[in-house]
Amino acid sequence: MPYIKVVKTKSYFKRFQVQFKRRREGKTDYYARKRLTYQDKNKYNSPKYRLVVRKTNKDIISQIAYATVKCDRILSAAYSHELTKYGVKIGLNNYAAAYATGLLLARRVLTKLGMNDKYEGMMKKENIGRYFTVEEKEGERRPFYVILDVGLNRTTTGAKIFAVMKGAADGGINIPHSKTMKQFPGYNKESGKFDARVLRKHIFGGHIVDYMKKLREVDEEAYRRQFADYLKAGVEPEHLEPMWTKAHELIRKDPIYVPTQKPEKPVHKRYKPRKKNLKQRKDRIKQKLEALQKAAVTAV
Repeated sequence: MPYIKVVKTKSYFKRFQVQFKRRREGKTDYYARKRLTYQDKNKYNSPKYRLVVRKTNKDIISQIAYATVKCDRILSAAYSHELTKYGVKIGLNNYAAAYATGLLLARRVLTKLGMNDKYEGMMKKENIGRYFTVEEKEGERRPFYVILDVGLNRTTTGAKIFAVMKGAADGGINIPHSKTMKQFPGYNKESGKFDARVLRKHIFGGHIVDYMKKLREVDEEAYRRQFADYLKAGVEPEHLEPMWTKAHELIRKDPIYVPTQKPEKPVHKRYKPRKKNLKQRKDRIKQKLEALQKAAVTAV
């Protein structure tokens, strides 16, 4: 029988060190995080901002964060469920909603920093979908610079995380990304060319409009079943682009977050009497003794 060398001996396990908790849970890529948060010593502890984008089954989360020794701090945040405030009735998890969430975050953080008037971003509706970066203005503060943090999301062409990035870039934030626009719908891998019209169509929900119309023509019953929430909200295919156009205008007009007024804590009725302290118990005994003495005097 051949000799098998034992590699994992007792001394190996005595020196074994487990990974960080979020690495064990598969939540954080520390190799990527180190390179996103590492800051030069000559920067004098200036924050290195990241555009953190995460998505769930029903929501799209976007945050401007920076790392400290103790924890991450959030400078500003925006969520796709906030778009209901801007007239979006349905479709809070699609590509158009991701773009609008990025736009909302950009306008919100620039308003907070007092830079919303200096850097307005992409204002022309017909140019939305083209490559755009914020240019520095002479004599003004430099554009707000952030780096995209995709986390564990797959960086495939047409991913929603890049829609949030595009919305934030059009909103006036300086986010470095490729001029080839490989990350967005409209890029052809074979020809190596990018069609901005396709991306613009996705930003205003045009791809959903095409599918709704096609399904309505082919199978009316399937159309009503699949888009039941759209029809319940009174949104037909013709209403989608005007809805998103109006939402973009309202976001630019008022991006400030207003916290909801939470109801005051109700005063619950107490059936069980509160427990008395020592002073109250002694006072109670004293009152009983006085009452007994009065009763005895009255009897005599």
